[in-house]
Parts: sequence; structure tokens; C-alpha cells
Amino acid sequence: MYPILFRVWNFPVNTYGVFLALAFLGAIFVTVKLGVRDGLPRERLSLVGSKLLMLFTEPEYRQNPRLLFSLDFLRSGGVFYGGLIGAVIAAYILMRRWKLPWWKTADACAPSIALGNVLGRQGCFSAGCCWGKPTNLPWGVRFSELGHEVTGVPIDTKLHPTQLYESFAMLIVFFFLLWLHKKKKFSGQVILAYALIYATVRFLIEFVRDDPRGDILGLTTLTGLSTSQMIGIVVGAAALITLIIRWRRANAAKAVTGTTAASPALKARSTSASK
Repeated sequence: MYPILFRVWNFPVNTYGVFLALAFLGAIFVTVKLGVRDGLPRERLSLVGSKLLMLFTEPEYRQNPRLLFSLDFLRSGGVFYGGLIGAVIAAYILMRRWKLPWWKTADACAPSIALGNVLGRQGCFSAGCCWGKPTNLPWGVRFSELGHEVTGVPIDTKLHPTQLYESFAMLIVFFFLLWLHKKKKFSGQVILAYALIYATVRFLIEFVRDDPRGDILGLTTLTGLSTSQMIGIVVGAAALITLIIRWRRANAAKAVTGTTAASPALKARSTSASK
């Protein structure tokens, strides 16, 4: 609704950039808090978290990683799914370099990524990007002419506020992941839960999105699904399968540990009975 928040002389301070900066700072704070709770080093964790957030959200930074060390992220915007592969690769390299445990570190980052979704989509709503299909529902919104000039969002009809749908949904997910981090049964449970939930939420919201998002290899025309939906199917399925595998392994390890702990007691009872 308000693409430009205010101006400092001739320099426009974009609302999206402000929300992205808030997401950036909030994500680092949450990641460090959770990581320290898990015994991870604060300094390295803050660096990993900050770089991953930029790779997840900003295509410009994926194309030129050197920009990760600049401050021009304050005025830019981007997409989420497009950075998934780059972020995973960057995470793997950084964590191996600094000898951080992959699953435990990813669990510490997961709620922060959800928080980034919350604030990032508020920025999208302010800018007018990622808009929805026309609707007659009471909460349909009309965007401003300035929003149309910046993003091309239609202004002649009420639209689904798809940005707010995702923002509010991920706010609930954020608090759920914070709770899950305390209760998790095995490392990787939090990040895998996030991946599965986000893929589901995004898949459903895509049905009422209406901004142009391309048709890679004609797959959207062929299937009727958007690129994000097709990626979401792959990501969601992979997350679910990995979650089940790791859950079973954790239960098996727990059972072995329980049997090992019980063995001395059983041996002592057997010896006592033989006497």
C-alpha cells in the first residue's frame, strides 16, 4: 500500500527494504538465542544466519555473493523459493568450514526463516508485489497507483491479500517452531517441520496468486500448477520422507540405549536369582 515509506533528501526509503532489514535483524537475534541454547558458538552462528537469510530472500545476492558484505539489501526485494538451492549449498559449505553440526544448526535457523517470511510478506503487501486474484470477499484489497507504478499490481478491482495470508500463517508457524525447538526429539525435526509446513502453505496460497511468475519449460501450462507449487511438492515430499527416516532412527537409537541401560540391571537380577 505504501511502497515508499519516506525520503531522506532524494533517497527513497522503501517499505519493503525496511521490513527486510527488520527480518534480517530479527532472524539473527532468534537464531543466536536458539543456537546458544543448543551449545552452538554465537559468533559463527550469527554469520551463518545472516548469510543464509540473504541467500534465501535475495536473487541479486545469489548472483553476486560479494554483495552479501554490502548494505544495499536495505533497498532490494526478491523471491523465496528461488534461493533454496543456493542457500542449502551455502549452508553446507559454511557449516563444514566452521565444523558446525548441520541438523542442529539448521534447527536453530528454522524459526528465523519463518520470521523472515512473516516480515518479508508484510513488505510485499506494502510494495504491492505478489498480489492475488480478484475477489469479492470483504477482506479484498485495492492497491494504490504508486504500487501499480512500482510493481504493476492491478488497481481497478479488489484482490486477495495473498501476502497477508502467508504472513499471518507463518506467524503461527514461527511460534509453533519455537515450541517445537524446546520439545524436539531429534536434531533436524524443526527445520524439516518448517520445510513441510511452508511447502503446504505456499502450495495452497498459490491457487489465489495472480502475479506473473513464468512458465518454465511449459510445465505450468501442462500441469496447471505454478513453479512454486511444483517446487513445493518436491520440497514437501523430501522433507516428509527425511522426517520419517530421522524419526525412526531416533526411536531405534532410543530403544537401543534403553536396552543397554537395562542390561546391567537384568544381569544383576539374574545373578541374584542364581544364588
